[in-house]
Amino acid sequence: MKPIIRIENLSKQYRLGTIGTGTLSNDLKRWSYRIRGKEDPFLKVGDTNNRASKGQSNYVWALKDINFEVNPGEVVGIIGRNGAGKSTLLKILSKVTGPSTGRIDYDGRIGSLLEVGTGFHPELTGRDNIFLNGAILGMTKKEIRSKLDEIIDFSGCERYIDTPVKRYSSGMTVRLGFAVAAHLEPEILVVDEVLAVGDAEFQRKAIGKMQDVSRNEGRTVLFVSHNMASIQALCTKGILLRNGEVALHSDISSVINEYVSCNTDIDFRTSYVNTEKLQGEGIGIKQVYYLADGVQVDNIMSGQDVDIVIHYESSSSSGYMNTLVGIYNNLDEKLIILNSDYDNKKVPCKREGKITCRLKNIQLVEGQYSLNIQLSNATSVKHIKGVINLMVEKGDFYGNGLIPTINECKFLVNQEWYS
Repeated sequence: MKPIIRIENLSKQYRLGTIGTGTLSNDLKRWSYRIRGKEDPFLKVGDTNNRASKGQSNYVWALKDINFEVNPGEVVGIIGRNGAGKSTLLKILSKVTGPSTGRIDYDGRIGSLLEVGTGFHPELTGRDNIFLNGAILGMTKKEIRSKLDEIIDFSGCERYIDTPVKRYSSGMTVRLGFAVAAHLEPEILVVDEVLAVGDAEFQRKAIGKMQDVSRNEGRTVLFVSHNMASIQALCTKGILLRNGEVALHSDISSVINEYVSCNTDIDFRTSYVNTEKLQGEGIGIKQVYYLADGVQVDNIMSGQDVDIVIHYESSSSSGYMNTLVGIYNNLDEKLIILNSDYDNKKVPCKREGKITCRLKNIQLVEGQYSLNIQLSNATSVKHIKGVINLMVEKGDFYGNGLIPTINECKFLVNQEWYS
């Protein structure tokens, strides 16, 4: 099968803090090298795109030697940490910016949704912008008109379609932009993180539309997101970018597992300690850890009882302390919610206290999980995301020697709260 996109030795370099080479002498030097058929001297230097280090050069490679192919009808998820080069890659594919070196060959029109409002004229109405975007994609007025009602209906902006786009909210702009890009039949649809702006109902519609255009209409989709659940549900292949380079190009499950394992190796912790004293008004979380059979542990077995112990301090000792604990999988999907209000358990608020949440017969399969914790009283709220992690090992959950292999569990656990 002939690839619809082929990228060969693609690189993009930026100079930090300035535009172009920065000086007339550098521009002349670049010009003299070019007319002599030599490589641009400013492309020979530059640091790797590692946002965590300062580096030694004023030049940085946002992308470096990118090579991959995409076949027609594939839905490819592009993932990586912030600053890995995902948006730069999509901008080059969409011809918003050009590469420093390398080439891209593609067969078909590209419809892009990169940032909120990209390609929209703020003074024109939503209806006018639909025709404008269609013309940019190479559609005739007749073709656009045939899709107009479908685009407006999908966007949910019918009431405001004849209002200038500058008066739209960011969510409305994304809705209309996605509806145009998806319905004007480009062979390649490029979608960046912008769907995160939309509400849950629109995200479901957008993902369903992308699945439809790829499976039923054979069009190719490149999708960038930090929502691993959406990536896994939508994509068949994946590309992991790390510091501007392709770390892995494989099936989507392998790419997500590699991405999660790399992040987990850096941040994984099974206990939390905060030695700083509480300043002013509020609540401070001092310590969080796990107990199994009264002993502090780093991991547990599926089906085992475990206590989540939270030590706190508060500037107020009046009223009650509400405790909320969420357990999430490596796709950041909420699996278990523990809330002291669910059972109407009233935990008196103290200046210093300890709250223990007991999970009986924990219903989680083997894997790594993270905890979000929120404490609140009548005057203050304290929330920490990913405060500690939980490592669950295989266990005889059913007591019959069979090990659970279901990869998804969504339920509410009854819990005991006590101070």
